[in-house]
Amino acid sequence: MAKTTKQAMESHPGGEGKLSHKKYLKELFNLHVELVKLQEWVVTTGCKICIIFEGRDGAGKGGTIKAITERVSPRVFRVVALPAPTEREKSQMFIQRYIQYLPAAGEVVIFDRSWYNRAGVERVMGFCNEQAVAKFLEAVPLVEEAIADSGIILIKYWLEVSPEEQTRRLKARIDDGRKTWKLSGMDLKSYSRWYDYSRARDEMFLATDTDLAPWYVANSNIKRRARLNIISHLLSKIPYEALPPKKVKLPERQKAAGYQDPHYPYKYVPEQF
Repeated sequence: MAKTTKQAMESHPGGEGKLSHKKYLKELFNLHVELVKLQEWVVTTGCKICIIFEGRDGAGKGGTIKAITERVSPRVFRVVALPAPTEREKSQMFIQRYIQYLPAAGEVVIFDRSWYNRAGVERVMGFCNEQAVAKFLEAVPLVEEAIADSGIILIKYWLEVSPEEQTRRLKARIDDGRKTWKLSGMDLKSYSRWYDYSRARDEMFLATDTDLAPWYVANSNIKRRARLNIISHLLSKIPYEALPPKKVKLPERQKAAGYQDPHYPYKYVPEQF
């Protein structure tokens, strides 16, 4: 069993202070190059990778996922962020709606929240009873064993943020017109139940932090450091190899052969900037 979250954060403080933007971009560039190498290897070998991101509201899951995917192909790196289940989905076996999104050969699937909703938000907010949670926690290791047996590399991350930093981030969403969509009524209700979430997280770890599919906890109080640390760790957990680079040369462009630009009344976008 892994250390408690508090112990993990104390023994791995994640550096002190903010990382300069210049340093961050330099390190991120190097990691993006490696992610592209990983992508080519995944496509060539048919590897299947599933990455799960969990954590409290404001922990930085979305920003981390964006940092991973912004320089790779969305046809290879697919992000799954499911909305609330429909009435039909509620009648299905709980994990059924997630299983269909697992990767096929040559794919990397990233879950922005996953089947662990049952152990977290659904439990804390009263969307399921304790019996359902107990059955879920008992079944998950078996399900994840079956996922691994199918050849999928399963990697699970929990982003841990302090109460003070979460408060700062959620307050910032209120005043930032770009982020107001991130703050829902459910987020506000969840915010008030910090220790209910802590208890739920602790029980989830006890039941599902297995040798086959361990939880990796990342201190996300400093976003830039967290993103770099997670991407670096992710790359270290996959046995990819850099493939020989393909030689690329632009072909000669064809001759105009009499073509002339048409006198068409194009509706141009106004150049306001």
